[in-house]
Amino acid sequence: MALTRLDHFSIRTADVEKTRDFFVQILGLTNGDRPPFKFPGAWLYCGDKDVIHIIGIDPNDKSGLVDYLGDRDEAALTGTGAIDHLAFMADDLDATRARIEKAGIATREREVPLLGVRQVFLEDPNGVTIELNFPLD
Repeated sequence: MALTRLDHFSIRTADVEKTRDFFVQILGLTNGDRPPFKFPGAWLYCGDKDVIHIIGIDPNDKSGLVDYLGDRDEAALTGTGAIDHLAFMADDLDATRARIEKAGIATREREVPLLGVRQVFLEDPNGVTIELNFPLD
């Protein structure tokens, strides 16, 4: 077996809408088709590829989620845990900065030595760190 590419990341959250809206409104992903699972959620696309699977926690009925993916301690579902961050290549740094600033989201920026990349770091509503990489040319 050989890995061929990264497929997607999944984020468990009690607030599907807020998480979805962050990735759609701030990062420009598209809300798209998702199989009819027995738990709430959303699949977000970058172009024609689903890259973020939002897994909703229904506080009134967790059985569909638990049956499908198993139970997790909700108190441990903030931040990135063992995963440090999600990274995306991006374009139009100025427009992206403006959209993030308009939303009042804090960022950290840095330039990667020798790679010609400007990085912008921000956090989603669940405390997951997102890295956006912009070519400097």
